[in-house]
Amino acid sequence: MQPSSDIARLIEIMAALRTPGTGCPWDLEQDFASIAPYTVEEAYEVADAIARGDRLDLKDELGDLLLQVVYHARMAEEEGAFAFPDVVEAITAKLIRRHPHVFGDARDLSPAQVKALWHQIKAQEKADKAAARRAAGLPEQVEEKGVLAGVTQALPALTRAWKLQAKASTVGFDWNDARLVLDKIREETAEIDEALASGDKAAIAEEIGDLLFVVANLARHVDADPEGCLQAANAKFERRFKGIEQALEAQGRTAADASLDEMEALWQAVKRGEQARNR
Repeated sequence: MQPSSDIARLIEIMAALRTPGTGCPWDLEQDFASIAPYTVEEAYEVADAIARGDRLDLKDELGDLLLQVVYHARMAEEEGAFAFPDVVEAITAKLIRRHPHVFGDARDLSPAQVKALWHQIKAQEKADKAAARRAAGLPEQVEEKGVLAGVTQALPALTRAWKLQAKASTVGFDWNDARLVLDKIREETAEIDEALASGDKAAIAEEIGDLLFVVANLARHVDADPEGCLQAANAKFERRFKGIEQALEAQGRTAADASLDEMEALWQAVKRGEQARNR
């Protein structure tokens, strides 16, 4: 089988991998639940390639992400639920339906009118989907209620904290000054100190969670993405630690050979070098 730019070839390859007797044993034993973590991971790798500005990697990572869609669609086809063409039809229909100002008669709308129309269309989609589920004999989906409804469980924890707090703020459950959030952070660190003194690991973990939650809130108050902030901090740590390793390598040594004080001194040297370059 030869590679091709035709999506049909990718679908054929996936079908071959999932064919009992002649397919790949690993692919054959997978199901939706086992593949889902890879789907999430591939989406992150796409985002990483974009952040690095690496278009060659982006091409490859988008292919890996597309494979995830084809994989799930193939498993659904084996169950008789739907197939890849149904996925394509569903998204094209949704895009056309949700953009009547582009593909329909609702022309020359203001941004506010587009947003209002979007919500109307989504409400109608929800009603239509419920009716389709009833017609198919499927159980009713339990609708979440309350201010915090609709914040996806699968989001990264910091991002989900940000979104939960943003929802709560719509009804006034919020601080009106970032400095008040900073005061809460100080309160949470004091509670961590108490938990550490107690030696209660569960209490320590709970207080650390509270601290992270409030830090995410501080990021929201200054219009910063907490996930992005942490990613930047991770990248800075990696960069500076590699600087330590490079300095030690120049001495014919490794990090394992150095004391904490030596590594701290090298860390500060790397930090000063970065600051000088950024001036």
